[in-house]
Amino acid sequence: MDPLKILVVDDESRMRKLVKDFLVRKNYQVFEAENGEAAIDVFYENKDIALIILDVMMPKMDGWSVCREIRQNSKVPIIMLTAKSDERDELLGYELGIDEYITKPFSPKILVARVEAVLRRSNNLSQDDMIRAGAITLDINAHQVKVDDKEIELSYKEFELLQYFVKNQGVALSREKILNNVWNYDYFGDARTIDTHVKKLRSKLGDRGEYIKTIWGMGYKFEVTE
Repeated sequence: MDPLKILVVDDESRMRKLVKDFLVRKNYQVFEAENGEAAIDVFYENKDIALIILDVMMPKMDGWSVCREIRQNSKVPIIMLTAKSDERDELLGYELGIDEYITKPFSPKILVARVEAVLRRSNNLSQDDMIRAGAITLDINAHQVKVDDKEIELSYKEFELLQYFVKNQGVALSREKILNNVWNYDYFGDARTIDTHVKKLRSKLGDRGEYIKTIWGMGYKFEVTE
């Protein structure tokens, strides 16, 4: 199995090296970024990153902004590092969807232990991570979809939408419910974004796009018709 990839984001090179050295000893592959903007670039260039260790105070783009940006498209585990020990900062971090919060200075061994614990939770490998519905197969961990045994390319949100449909087969789903569960409860966009994503998803699924039924005036229902 290939080593899991971890992105370490900190404007202090010594801190990045310290964390990287301990992670490499545990056979992780480590990517580095010295500021928030670089972190975003590295993350989107390497979509299979398994975890991010993210400092709060950085130039160009702070950790909170990086977290907000990434959480719009990914549920990748995030461990936040901060020099502050402030309850408000911790609460903000958890509201933004971080998985762990570690205050500097910290023991690198403890950090590695936290990394391994978070990865165990987020990569709970089991048969449940392979979902099948008719001619469609979803590999949850690899974020891969096969239709009639041929792999197709989906965006992150298209994959999340399809996964939600498959897990709720036969259930009539309103646009609002889909938004709340796929785009999260803090999304205040136009519900018509669902229609746009469904249209693209149907197109990529080819003939199997007919599994997604339109319920006029309400939303959609995923139903295998074979």
